[in-house]
Amino acid sequence: MSSENLTNIIGSQQGTEFFDEHRRRPARPETTRTVDEAARKTSVLAETDVLIVGGGPAGTAAAIAARRVGAEVILVERYNHLGGLSTGGLVIWIDRMTDWSGKQVICGIAHDFMDQLPSNAIQGPARGDWGSHDTETTAYWAQRSAAYHGIVTWSPTIDPEALKTLSLQMLSEQKVDLILHTWATEPIVEDGVMCGAIFENKAGRHAILAKVVVDTTGDADLLARAGAPMEADIDRGDIHHCINTAFLLGGVDMDRWIAYRSENREGFKTLMARGRDTVGSFEKPFVGWRNDVALFMGPRLSGYSAVNADDLTEVEIRSRQLTISHLEFYRAHAPGFEKAFLMLGAPQIGVRHSRRLVGLAKVTRAQWDEGKVWDDEIGVSTSLSPKFPNISVPYGALVPQGIDGVLGAGRHLACDASSHTFLREIPQCWLSGQAAGVAAALAVNTGVVPRQLNTRLIQRELLRQGTYLSPSVAALAEISSAAE
Repeated sequence: MSSENLTNIIGSQQGTEFFDEHRRRPARPETTRTVDEAARKTSVLAETDVLIVGGGPAGTAAAIAARRVGAEVILVERYNHLGGLSTGGLVIWIDRMTDWSGKQVICGIAHDFMDQLPSNAIQGPARGDWGSHDTETTAYWAQRSAAYHGIVTWSPTIDPEALKTLSLQMLSEQKVDLILHTWATEPIVEDGVMCGAIFENKAGRHAILAKVVVDTTGDADLLARAGAPMEADIDRGDIHHCINTAFLLGGVDMDRWIAYRSENREGFKTLMARGRDTVGSFEKPFVGWRNDVALFMGPRLSGYSAVNADDLTEVEIRSRQLTISHLEFYRAHAPGFEKAFLMLGAPQIGVRHSRRLVGLAKVTRAQWDEGKVWDDEIGVSTSLSPKFPNISVPYGALVPQGIDGVLGAGRHLACDASSHTFLREIPQCWLSGQAAGVAAALAVNTGVVPRQLNTRLIQRELLRQGTYLSPSVAALAEISSAAE
């Protein structure tokens, strides 16, 4: 089917409710009717040390990290692949893993992933250029999403299929028990302790019991259903609460497009203005991992809830129409896009924010200015700009209040809305997921609930696994090891 025909089926480009962000499809009539469900016993499929729910960046990292400590691990994922938004969501631009001096501070399993990808599946600056202020070098990488504030960063773009393959390979090497195509429906909680979860798939309904559960669903689904306190406030002036389905265009010449942007600034401004007038919500492309692939991370849609199925459906429909409109406009007007075709619409919707757990500790905006280093630090994130120091991430941000036996990692860790703008990114999810996996396995080994775990044990294991910690924290962890 041609894109023109698809446009006609879905709706015309202008003058319809499709492009009015304040109008939605008619809501179905409300009903007060209920049905009775029969009481039943649910069979236990398996028992394990650590149960990880959600195979996105955080869950995949958690599974690898927990196995490295020696725990038995079951990882349950609802899609047919691992990697979550970094693969199925086409968030293939892996944002800053280096700080503003060029030092890689998000490493550990994050480094393992990037280091083991095939050379033709990753595009980014050479290690020798990380932190460079060279004008020509920064100008080149600024056009390729890897230089900001005049500084080159380690922010590569990757092939999502290669990362899917590598993720499966790394879990297989660690002998993680993986279950795909399976959805967690509710947690199992006994006396205030989460001890497993109920799942459903094509085979029916079953339970998995565990000594420690790690919720890496991205939306804190298990924690929320267990009644753990949540936060959901947003900064409406920031994009971090927007939702959309990303897409890839193939058959393009990104070098030609970049040259046009650089050499014809007025023409580029005119083109973008025309795009906004024609399409409405209009985005410019990012480079892919190869020259003939363009990545579109938007158009970003606001005012929708990531935990409401009707809203998610609406976003998918709007995103598809906007995808086709972008394809048609770029093919007709943008240098380098004359032969473009729709290569892939993301299998997973691009949720940036829904819920954040209320933890024993919390990363806040005030921390940016004071340069706070948490005593229970489990990782370090680069900050949003060179004027801020690196951001210390505490173990307490993974430990939910009000319930034991469970950790939360990924984009729903405890932080304020401002800090969530970067703590939700793929590298930070690897960071928190690795820490959660280590902590879960150590809690099993020592026979305590996660909140009672000695954080020096976590830090020492994270250092052994290649994680970067602030020098003062790393020194204390090593001192505690020598004292034992």
